[in-house]
Amino acid sequence: MEREKNKFEIIHDVVTKENNLLNISKLCEIAGVSRSGYYRWLKAARHREEQELKDRADFEIILKAYTHRGYDKGAKGIYMNLIHQTPPIVMNIKKIRRLMKKYNLICPIRGANPYRRMAKALKTNNVADNLVKREFTKYGPRKILLTDITYIPYNNVFCYLSTILDAFTKQILAYVLSETLEVDFVLETVNQLIEKHGINLSTETIIHSDQGCHYTSCSFIQLLKDKKLRQSMSRRGNCWDNAPQESFFGHMKDEIDLSKCKEFIEVKNIINDWMDYYNNERYQWQLAKLSPNEYYEYITTGIYPLK
Repeated sequence: MEREKNKFEIIHDVVTKENNLLNISKLCEIAGVSRSGYYRWLKAARHREEQELKDRADFEIILKAYTHRGYDKGAKGIYMNLIHQTPPIVMNIKKIRRLMKKYNLICPIRGANPYRRMAKALKTNNVADNLVKREFTKYGPRKILLTDITYIPYNNVFCYLSTILDAFTKQILAYVLSETLEVDFVLETVNQLIEKHGINLSTETIIHSDQGCHYTSCSFIQLLKDKKLRQSMSRRGNCWDNAPQESFFGHMKDEIDLSKCKEFIEVKNIINDWMDYYNNERYQWQLAKLSPNEYYEYITTGIYPLK
């Protein structure tokens, strides 16, 4: 169909030229299309113009959602952003994909994380059992909490981000950005978790990590014991045992832009803004098309926020 449309456009261009000596029948024969088909295409010109205007108007709506808060999104992310608007805008996801393709709007694609598992030195033998066993969402909110550290490059140096993620709601419950890899910033992340969400935790709550040196350190193990939290660790070298946390870091690095950052405080401001966006406005298809914070409210109150 698209090839025929292109042929009809070429025929029309040739016919409308002043020096053209070929009639429409001959041009259609050369192009391998029917003359009646060409006339139908010609007759539908007004409809195509109207459709183009409508597509352009809808694409402007899509583009606004795509760039909301400065973070690019895929078709599902755009769909969820639209239904969260006031009033909600409902647009078929196939239509969103069609218009993105038509106007060359590229969906962000996650790249590999070259910084994963760079710190393997200074490990102790204090390795905990894998209590989670990839059953990330089996026990509900505030039961399986995932933690990890990622390296963030800027201006030819690194800073380091420690996070704690609720595997069920996908909320970031605590995070600390540090200029060094000292164990203190990992301990601070746990303390921040207790300060903000301690009332919703229980003795059944599990903190799950990899076998990195921070998590096998005596100070980290003792802190979890003091806070009456259970400790769990992935099997050695198996990133799938902490997959939601790894995925979170991948999406974050795809969406933030640190290319212009010269100072640590600039990176921190960008991370703070993205964390706020992620928890409150980065809607996820598997979370009933809600943001992590909205989803937590939904499952705890039973009230779905979208009409």
